Amino acid sequence: MTGTDDRDVVLIGGGVMSATLGVLIGELEPSWTITVVERLAEAGLESSHAWNNAGTGHAGLCEFNYTPRRPDGTVDVSAAVGIGEQFLASLHLWAQLVERGLLGPPEDFIRSVPHLGLGRGADGVAHLRARWEGLRDHPLFAGQEFSDDPAVLARWLPLVFEGRRPGEPIAATRSAQGTDVDFGVLTRRLLTALAGRGGELRFGQEVRSLRRQDGRWELDLQDRRSGRRQRLHAPYVFVGAGGGTLPLLQSARVPEVRRYGAFPISGQFLRTDRPDLVAAHAAKLYGHAAPGAPPISVPHLDRRVVGGRQHLLFGPFAAFSPRFLTHGRRTDLPRSVRPGNLPTLLASARDNRGLMAYLVRQLTQPARARIAALAEFVPSVRAEDWELVTAGQRVQLLTSTDGRGTMVGFGTEIVTSAGGSLAALLGASPGASTAAATMVDVLAASFPQRMPQWAPRLDQLAPAPATVRSWDPAELGRISAHARRVLRLTPVDPTPGEDLP
Repeated sequence: MTGTDDRDVVLIGGGVMSATLGVLIGELEPSWTITVVERLAEAGLESSHAWNNAGTGHAGLCEFNYTPRRPDGTVDVSAAVGIGEQFLASLHLWAQLVERGLLGPPEDFIRSVPHLGLGRGADGVAHLRARWEGLRDHPLFAGQEFSDDPAVLARWLPLVFEGRRPGEPIAATRSAQGTDVDFGVLTRRLLTALAGRGGELRFGQEVRSLRRQDGRWELDLQDRRSGRRQRLHAPYVFVGAGGGTLPLLQSARVPEVRRYGAFPISGQFLRTDRPDLVAAHAAKLYGHAAPGAPPISVPHLDRRVVGGRQHLLFGPFAAFSPRFLTHGRRTDLPRSVRPGNLPTLLASARDNRGLMAYLVRQLTQPARARIAALAEFVPSVRAEDWELVTAGQRVQLLTSTDGRGTMVGFGTEIVTSAGGSLAALLGASPGASTAAATMVDVLAASFPQRMPQWAPRLDQLAPAPATVRSWDPAELGRISAHARRVLRLTPVDPTPGEDLP
């Protein structure tokens, strides 16, 4: 052990969540010392890495799973609106940092890509139409169009409608507000901004232990190259380590996670960079889950730009690894099983048999089945044009209520302990897109006594959903338009009935 350093704040994990929280704290308390600890050699290499997520700027524009259908045929749009409000907070924060020259050219990490929803079959079209009707009058969804006209659909989605057989009921919605985001680049830019104002970045450092001692948190760090050990002390710690979060909280004996379980799910996608295919699909297109499939299986065909190169990505297809991180250990899953969470694990296995069966089918499906799934979106598909790639690891949080096991597929859960001096984030989608709003929630849960002082500045940096809801349509439109203009995104024409660019 070579020594002990004292910090005001330690952020564990070098992803977009820690980076966002670090920037916000630096804005609120410039004198605080902040250290980010990342076990890998560079930031943004796990869930934030461009190829470990779909890159969708989730704003509720096209995803069916955010607008469940009611028995009467209408849809509940509250989740989509909430996600749209959260994404606006992220856009607002990024735009301010770009204006101040802290994030570099915005096109390096965000660009406009239309978001479309595809409804197939009578039920799918009815769901899509109800979704559009439920959202079209909300300012965050201004300009969104619906069409079931084959000529319009072929113009919107030439690759999808080339060679498609007529006769099947089919429709689409289209929004020019959609974005493609490289969260890896964004993460590194945010951390560079944090370092520029005095934040410390420690890469290649693994947290070997975390414990509470004398009113502060003590972290035992080990350099993964040299093996050198060092301690950090801090009154506040945030754990944003993705799949590594729950095991670390378990080892720290944080009582709030005693009953939580975790199940890792990896994703696979088909990918192509064939120029004519990419040119024919300038969109992110989301369908709806097949009958009997879980919401996490929603298929989508996405335009991606990574490292300046354009690709198409189709999936997801479920895969399995016992690792909790892409660069994790094969023992991650068995080591996470404890006496306290064993009932939750057993109940989740018992009460999610349909999901388990779906995963087994996915794991055993042949390559031709994946191509057949893609052919539902791209009838002219040729298998030789596409390659199978593995995306990052996701750890699904398992909980139990009244003895029934539940897999928390969407949303994030904030865990605090020791009077708010420790905070952690568990969960996944919509994840990175809502980082700014989620980190404001973390601050509120961790520092309730400081929030009256911080609230005005936070509303300037990343307006809370309640603040967004308080704006009239004109103000919301003005603020949204300014952020999009700074980020060089496609402006939105709020006039209904006109074609979007």
